[in-house]
Amino acid sequence: MKRVIVDFKKLTNEILTMLVEKYPDGYGDDDIIRFRNANNETVEAVEVRTEDTVYLVKVSTKLADTMENFDEDDDDFGSDNSDLESDNLEIPDESDDDK
Repeated sequence: MKRVIVDFKKLTNEILTMLVEKYPDGYGDDDIIRFRNANNETVEAVEVRTEDTVYLVKVSTKLADTMENFDEDDDDFGSDNSDLESDNLEIPDESDDDK
């Protein structure tokens, strides 16, 4: 079986689709594989497989963002929540519980 290390910048739609299917809620620390490359640098990656290839996709914040937004157009939420601001949120003060 062939092993291929893929950087975020070189992701194909096929590999990105496999990632989103395998990790629909995102990946966690338990999903990350750590290894040393030829330059003895530590690399962190998540794995997806086809019949003949194991893809190790390098982990980065850009990868997580891309996975999260991949099928954004297919969501049927019907409203745009971009106008939500943190100023409008009320967070109870824990010190009020002592009164």
